[in-house]
Amino acid sequence: MMVGIRRIIDLSVPIRTYMPVWPTNPLPDVKPVGILSRDGYNVESIQMVTHTGTHVDAPYHMLESPITVDQLDLNRLIGYGYVVRPKFNGVEITKDDLNRIWRPEYDGNIVLIETGWWKKRAFTKEFLYDFPGLSIDAAKFLMDHNVKAVGIDTLGIEPYNHKDFEVHKLLLSRNVYIVEDLTNLSELEDGKRYFIVILPIKFQGASGSMARVVAIDFGE
Repeated sequence: MMVGIRRIIDLSVPIRTYMPVWPTNPLPDVKPVGILSRDGYNVESIQMVTHTGTHVDAPYHMLESPITVDQLDLNRLIGYGYVVRPKFNGVEITKDDLNRIWRPEYDGNIVLIETGWWKKRAFTKEFLYDFPGLSIDAAKFLMDHNVKAVGIDTLGIEPYNHKDFEVHKLLLSRNVYIVEDLTNLSELEDGKRYFIVILPIKFQGASGSMARVVAIDFGE
């Protein structure tokens, strides 16, 4: 472990066969094709969409944009960030909800939103369809505060019933990258600055990618 690092918190969902994913996506399938006792090695094949588990959305996902996941600016995915825990009613997190807890130091950094939804992970109607997300005015609020990337612990950055994906489109149009399906956010402290590392797999020409996301505590 590097000198000065106090703790590394893994915020990524383990990818496994038949895990809960976005309702219209096929379930992932991870299976062994090389077996040590038979072949002399272990190796697996995987079949899944690029937006499986903890993943990053690129502008190409929702816009007529040439910016695919392999072309994302890593300066917007690696840097200082904070967790926020807005209080909200229903399924929409609004501008007012964010404004009530916002601190000046959040401006210009990565913001991770904990709703507690990651604790509900299961093949239930509630987890798959009833999750909360940002309203349009909340997305504009984040853009006004120059947030580099925004993550959330649900399957989508906006509620499932927002079929027009306007929050996705608005954020991505301003190169505010979106990270979905985070976990373990309760391990992060309110108001504490972490060094966030979000590394999507470099799939050429893809709309997004699974990512390993960690928060590094330097003990500041």
